[in-house]
Amino acid sequence: MWIWIALLIDFILFLGMGQETALDFLGGYLIELSLSIDNLFVFLSIFSSFSVPERLRHRVLRYGLIGAALLRMVFILLGSAVISEFRWILYFFGIILIGNGVKMLGERSKERESAGIVLGMKAVRKFLPLTEDFCDSRFFVKREAADGKKRWYATPLFAVLVVVEISDIIFAIDSVPAVLSVTTNSLIVYTSNLLAVMGLRQLYFSLEKLEKQFVCLKYGIAAVLMFTGLKMLAELFSRSVSTASSIIFILSAMLISMAGSLLITKKRSE
Repeated sequence: MWIWIALLIDFILFLGMGQETALDFLGGYLIELSLSIDNLFVFLSIFSSFSVPERLRHRVLRYGLIGAALLRMVFILLGSAVISEFRWILYFFGIILIGNGVKMLGERSKERESAGIVLGMKAVRKFLPLTEDFCDSRFFVKREAADGKKRWYATPLFAVLVVVEISDIIFAIDSVPAVLSVTTNSLIVYTSNLLAVMGLRQLYFSLEKLEKQFVCLKYGIAAVLMFTGLKMLAELFSRSVSTASSIIFILSAMLISMAGSLLITKKRSE
């Protein structure tokens, strides 16, 4: 449903604002969607690490994606403002994206998951005591403390939510500059980001069943990061890569990595 909504909006933009704006929207949407797939696998690892029951994962994802949408808006507005004043910052973003793409080739999603868990647990424990067990779907409960007084305690489910949000911030460092490489129009960047993020909750439960089959997916995501970084740096040499070419590359990288994953999985099973 969310994919069809995104395509419908893209078609409306094509009719009302022309081909270039429609391509910018589609390019930003595809970049965000492809980079978010890796984020979903990290969410899966986080849920497994905390042994979150299946029925409670919906609640965490719902609030997590709302928080992600608000955080992306802040990042995008700040990023667009900075780029409009200091165009050279794009080259800095480009170097970061290339470096992260190269790093991802030898990095496991567990590394980003561990970083998010450590930061999240420190953040929660610094301000609130934690209960030992899940309390249905509640994030906070009131319990009797050692001194006999009733105090508020955060549940492990709230800790999971904080870890998910921090992990999303870590990923936004890659995805937001990548989308800004296509266009600096804040409205186009944010709406494409928002629609990609809103569809992640449903996409998560599909990927959850297929996690072991997409063994090569990180190579496709790394290729998208490095390509986007190189596209930013190309401006240094007065070269430009069209948005249409970017869309073709992104789709090709993701489809090839998925096809390679399926072939490897098939051979292993045989």
